[in-house]
Amino acid sequence: MHGPANGQFYAIYYPFLAIIGVPANLMAINILSRERCGLSRCITYYLVAIAVADFFVIVMAVILNRIAGIYFRNSIWSVTPSCALSTVLVYATRDGSVWLTVAFTADRFVAICCQRLKTTYCTEKTASLVIGIVCALSCMKNIPFYFIYQPLYFLDGVPWFCDIKISYYNWPIWQTYDWLDRILTPFVPFLLILLLNALTVRYILLASRARKRLRAAENRQDPGMANRKKSIVLLFTISLSFLLLWVTYVAHFLYVQIAGEAYFTGLDFNDPQYIFQEMTNMLQLLSSCTNIFIYAVTQSKFRHELKNTLMYPFTTLAVRFKPVKEQ
Repeated sequence: MHGPANGQFYAIYYPFLAIIGVPANLMAINILSRERCGLSRCITYYLVAIAVADFFVIVMAVILNRIAGIYFRNSIWSVTPSCALSTVLVYATRDGSVWLTVAFTADRFVAICCQRLKTTYCTEKTASLVIGIVCALSCMKNIPFYFIYQPLYFLDGVPWFCDIKISYYNWPIWQTYDWLDRILTPFVPFLLILLLNALTVRYILLASRARKRLRAAENRQDPGMANRKKSIVLLFTISLSFLLLWVTYVAHFLYVQIAGEAYFTGLDFNDPQYIFQEMTNMLQLLSSCTNIFIYAVTQSKFRHELKNTLMYPFTTLAVRFKPVKEQ
């Protein structure tokens, strides 16, 4: 994030994103937490954790950063300490969402490709531990961001807005930290998800050929194939969605580093550099709203639970006001 977006299009896009993202993630958390979707508890733990992280991304990055920056520029979130804290929370929730997606991808890679390790790694205990570590490290990694800002100006003794200190650009330790931040999110996760999915596809293709030969020799069906297909489809759709929505962010990162350009901080909303930079942020934030639609498309039991949840208020009213038949 490089400051709140402005312009009419952004003023419409981010509220729309919040209207979709908040209820979508809350509904995903509610449905997945019931454990009626036919998924293992290990998978469920990761998906719930991702939905919680995505919910906080929408709250922190979209509502309190983007929308507040557009519509409520003189709110409490514009005071320097609140502004700096908001930045830390935006980056922490973003990192948590990204690395939980990596953790889920790694878990499914082990479950599909590493049968010996599967029984010890793909467990509820391991999932809980990994989720806790990812969340803790995401918070700890971004604490230094709080200290890179200074007030833009003082009004009646109150510090307003956040201005990056010159030392952030000049001190080698801050330059190293900035590089590590951009490499760790999203460059390394992007490459890891690509690599793990490529290895998973390779394993599936080899295993599929072996199973076909075995079934042809023994003339029998593979009863576990349906469950494996559901897990594989879920993995690939989540991973593909992440890669597609983050690819422009990664491309922009590489462009800035290779071309030696600086990140755009001006206020010309028609500048191509600003449009491209803001588009990367828009797509990155959109990735926090898409998972519930992925579950609905790929998981029939989740679709059934979603339908029941959406219809629940109407069925309740219908039962309450149903006329009593005379005896």
